Amino acid sequence: MEDHEAGAGAPEVGVSRGSPTPSGQASPSTGRYGRQVQPWSGNGQAGDTSHDHKGQNGPHQNGKPKKRRKRRRGRKVFARDETRPLAAGASVPAANEAPAARPPQPAAYAPPPSAPPRPGQGARTPPPLQELPVFAALDLGTNNCRLLVAVPTRHGQFRVIDAFSRIVRLGEGLTANGRLGDAAMDRAVEALKICGDKLRNRKVRKARLIATEACRTAANGVEFLERVEREAGLKLEIIDRQTEARLAVSGCGSLVERDTQGVVLFDIGGGSSEIALIDLTGQRSPRLANHIVSWTSLPVGVVSLAERFGGRTVTREIFGAMVEDVAMRLRAFDGRDRLSHLLASPKFHLLGTSGTVTTLAGVHLDLERYDRRRVDGLWMDRDSVDRMVEKLVGWDFQQRVANPCIGADRADLVLAGCAILEAIRAVWPSERLRVADRGLREGILSELMADDGVWRRGRQ
Repeated sequence: MEDHEAGAGAPEVGVSRGSPTPSGQASPSTGRYGRQVQPWSGNGQAGDTSHDHKGQNGPHQNGKPKKRRKRRRGRKVFARDETRPLAAGASVPAANEAPAARPPQPAAYAPPPSAPPRPGQGARTPPPLQELPVFAALDLGTNNCRLLVAVPTRHGQFRVIDAFSRIVRLGEGLTANGRLGDAAMDRAVEALKICGDKLRNRKVRKARLIATEACRTAANGVEFLERVEREAGLKLEIIDRQTEARLAVSGCGSLVERDTQGVVLFDIGGGSSEIALIDLTGQRSPRLANHIVSWTSLPVGVVSLAERFGGRTVTREIFGAMVEDVAMRLRAFDGRDRLSHLLASPKFHLLGTSGTVTTLAGVHLDLERYDRRRVDGLWMDRDSVDRMVEKLVGWDFQQRVANPCIGADRADLVLAGCAILEAIRAVWPSERLRVADRGLREGILSELMADDGVWRRGRQ
């Protein structure tokens, strides 16, 4: 069960919709699953550090880099294209790895003596991808297991060089039993083994590996993570709800435009839903999370809500009951009015980062298959959201399965997500909703790179 969400196919993150990205996701690598592995906790030092990139040449074919033509002072010269985006799944050679054999390289072009380079010009030339530090983020949620591996590019941005996303439904049955089920844990461990192999096959400078609501609330959550450490070699940390809300905001900073005054950002997850109120009327900080004036985490998500009310057969009465359940929780949120002075402003909007809103966007665009490049950053007006919710509520289970942006993996969850969305829209009505196919992983990467100072050093 592969998952289309959250940037798994995006080579460049930190820019609004419209930047070129390859479609598709990294193929799961075959791992050495039967062995005992040393725990890997994010510093890239422990575990199996062997590299096996035989036959991989990144974006070049047969070891021959593609040439591109560029003009300089009226002369035609050829420059080797060394900084093209790597496809998802391509490897970045480690520092101790022998480079692949290449044909003889032409001499680098040098400007004539009459036109010396400007001072500092060489310092702004970006290094090849192979020389950039590698960062990684893993998010094990109630419904999905996701990994991103990226290198920094321009200030505030990064390029994804590897990704993995799979629906594992770790929280299946958790609402009724209070424990993670054996089958659910098995699915999650198998996905995490793939992630572990991907991480050990790279020289990662820094990483953060997190687990969210399912592991937070399950009686055997800590026990499960000990099993993950033994079998997959990954040491995950369970983050609290405030941290989860902050990371969701950090991952979506570039989708909030400069003239925006207020945003309600929400992340509808499998077992919880995080909501952050963001006031931008003062001086704006580079970190969007610094402007959070109020936040809440509802202990309800698409998996838990669908298990309580049913996800396959959802009548309008059942749908209304789901909306009211969430609305009741929102009424208990003391900070919900912190943006009341901005709700009528045209510079206020909602920003949704979850499978629910990306699915709605895909149905709205009538896509024959989900396309992140068209969804991430998409604006939907109030009437469009109303129509899409009404359409999905009117479909039966088989019609939802048949839609290429929903499919069998989401057909029993999407209406629970729509119910949470409708409760949110009732409290914070807005004429505009922006869709984000990004979230916790992008937030983790942004914070890791900012804290490490790679963008500051790049500018120098």
